[in-house]
Parts: sequence; structure tokens; C-alpha cells
Amino acid sequence: MQTVVIAFYKFVALPDCEEMRIPLRTFCQRHGVMGTILLATEGINGTIAGSRGGIDAVIAHLKSDIHFAEFEWKESYFDGLPFEKMKVRLKREIVGLGVPQVDPLRKVGKYIPPQQWNDLINDPEVIIVDTRNNYEVELGTFRGAIDPHTKAFREFPEFVEKNLDPEKNTKIAMFCTGGIRCEKASSYLLDKGFHEVYHLQGGILKYLEEIPKEESLFEGECFVFDDRVTLDHELNKGKKEAKSKERNFPK
Repeated sequence: MQTVVIAFYKFVALPDCEEMRIPLRTFCQRHGVMGTILLATEGINGTIAGSRGGIDAVIAHLKSDIHFAEFEWKESYFDGLPFEKMKVRLKREIVGLGVPQVDPLRKVGKYIPPQQWNDLINDPEVIIVDTRNNYEVELGTFRGAIDPHTKAFREFPEFVEKNLDPEKNTKIAMFCTGGIRCEKASSYLLDKGFHEVYHLQGGILKYLEEIPKEESLFEGECFVFDDRVTLDHELNKGKKEAKSKERNFPK
């Protein structure tokens, strides 16, 4: 059975996120959709899988809510179901940086679409930073990117404090799996006085979806947070095998 897998997020004010949790989980289960969705007052973050009809129903359901009218997602496919349950969880943050004042709704770096990404990171004045965790970087990253050697996203501010200087590093380009960590990271850098901050729109997943393999500057495979473990450039299951059935969102 081939399933459709979508990864999505949106920073949007959700003061009533607690009330949304059970109805959203019930709707997904009713349509045979499995995976994990995180809800917080700052927005939504999820990876879910199901039949074409089931996924389309969930997308339409989300887009019917004014909060998610501009809802976007990255799509891939898998022969099987990469999740066993449907979970909708409440969190303080939809991706944990641990710096409460950082607000991507207030301030964020410049989005760079995949078609313009190669030109940007080929600029010798640009510092390229992979905002993902060390085990993700080991499996694949962009040529020339700095590995922050973090075990969790909450360690990223410490990496910035020790290694980046807004007076010396004037152009910084960042990327992550789907774009969510970069939104927070770029907002954090702007708060710290960095001026030219860029991030890959849609993340590595959107880049692999839109950029031909022969033009790609991404080397290796992209780690994903489900039982597929990694995806290759054609967004097919990579060579890495899952160690367990339980996959988690980036920490």
C-alpha cells in the first residue's frame, strides 16, 4: 500500500490550541491518517501519512480554518505506513529553541526559494549553517555547510554565541529539514544584531522536490522523523534502517 506523507508547519497565533487537539485527532483517525501533530499557542507542526483521499481530507479540513488558510506542505510517498498511531500533542513550542522572546511572527529572515538557493550558497561571502542536530547532519547536508554539532535545537543559541559574530559574519544562510527550525533560528539571529539572514524556504524537502538531482548541492540523504529514517534525492526511502518504531520531532 503506497501512502502519502506530508510534512507541514505554520507559525500563527493559536490561543485556543487546547480546544483544537481532540477534534483534530478525531478527524485524522476517521480518515485513516496516522502521524504526529504538535499544537502550541505559536502554531502547528506535523508529519502525517495516509491514503490520497485521507490526506486530501485533512488538508482541506485544515485549510477551512482561517488560521491555516495559507497552509503549505511538503509531500512524499512510501510503500507502507510510516506511523502506527495518530497523536496530537500540546507543547509550549512547536519546535523547541528555549528562548521565549524569539517570535517568527514578529521578525524572520529572508526566505530563499529552492531555485535561488544554489546561487546564494555559492557566494563566497555567505556563511552556510545547518541548523539540524548532529545525527541528521552526518547523514547528509549541503556542500560547505557548517555543522553546529548540536544534539538538540535548544543548543543552537550557544553555538551562535561561541561561533558567530554579527560584525564579522554579515551574510548567513541557514537550512533545516522542512524550514521550521530556520524560521526560529533566523528570528533569533536578527534579535542578536545580525542583518543579512537567509533561510531555505520549505527546507531540504522542498529543495529535493524541486531541484533536479544533477543540479543539486545536497550531498547524502535527508533524515526524516518517521520510520523511513532518510529520503534520497527522489524522495524515496533511503538506505538507513529504523532502530525503533518510535520517531520523534527534532529536539
